[in-house]
Amino acid sequence: MNALFQPLQAGALRLPNRILMAPLTRCRAEDDHVPGPLMAEHYAQRASAGLIIAEATMAMEGNSAFWREPGIYSEAQVAGWKKVTDAVHAAGGQIALQIWHGGRACHPLLNGGRQPVAPSPLAILNDEVHTPEGKKPYVVPRELRDDELPGIVAGFARAAENALAAGFDAVEVHGANGYLLDEFLRDGANRRSGPYGGSIANRARLTLEVLDAVCNVWGSDRVGLRTSPLNSYNSMIDSDPVALTAWLGKRLSDYKLAYWHVMRADFFGQQKGDVMTPARDNYSGVLIGNMGYSAEEAAAAIAAGRLDAVAFGVPFLANPDLPARFKAGAPLNEANPATFYSPGPAGYTDYPTLEALSVA
Repeated sequence: MNALFQPLQAGALRLPNRILMAPLTRCRAEDDHVPGPLMAEHYAQRASAGLIIAEATMAMEGNSAFWREPGIYSEAQVAGWKKVTDAVHAAGGQIALQIWHGGRACHPLLNGGRQPVAPSPLAILNDEVHTPEGKKPYVVPRELRDDELPGIVAGFARAAENALAAGFDAVEVHGANGYLLDEFLRDGANRRSGPYGGSIANRARLTLEVLDAVCNVWGSDRVGLRTSPLNSYNSMIDSDPVALTAWLGKRLSDYKLAYWHVMRADFFGQQKGDVMTPARDNYSGVLIGNMGYSAEEAAAAIAAGRLDAVAFGVPFLANPDLPARFKAGAPLNEANPATFYSPGPAGYTDYPTLEALSVA
């Protein structure tokens, strides 16, 4: 298990351990998508992570996919996030913000009646979105024009500037899980022609333009990217996820990023394959694995050089002191899925630490 507790230099970030907190949408933002004191408490509780990667956060207004997710486009949101980062830093932690555009996963009822946008007019199927009027089917998105894409890139750049003002230590560009950048990356959602469709290089163009813009704000050594080549969540698929991963690994090596964060599997088990090997073989930077790792598997993969760190999701949700539990070989709290997206502190800030249990 010692491999999990070795420090890691990830670009400009000096991480005290390799047990990272994955981004977890929890829908606890206050009105107008402003982070509040409850979010500050939640993240500060988890400051022992090597790095906290905060939840998917709207880079620009009008792209809500979760109703009560946070944003980073208004002064009030920046001020709310500054309280979060101050709380994490006071607890000795480091925190990155995941900046995000929901793409076709957005819904008119969450965005003042606006139709969502995407690379192609293909709706998410066999699922529904939570709205103020209850669960509703996803709608067919409007296909973005090529001349609209510079505005998307500029929106991510402004979000990066706001994240810097809010006191974050880094930013992660969200290119995973069937949201806008991932929709462009994978050919199951991107059926367009022209400079942003067809070949892998064309499909990756928007993501790389966003990375260029964000790196221009932060410096590449404080920027990460998350991708999910196999995940079928949000009706996603790619005809050759291994080739996409290998291509990205080679191209991303040019950026000298803080890290590349790869989700290795499919939530629903529909698509299978090994994308971590081509990621490691083709990417020269810090590689973070995610999805279903136990502490033992994570330590073995890091010790063998197959990964540099692992981001844990649900285990960190239910165990604010996850590194201490791993080190002690202690049992983990069980997460309660009924409170994943519900309001208030229940299932959010009330999971006990080992120390609290020992006092009790």
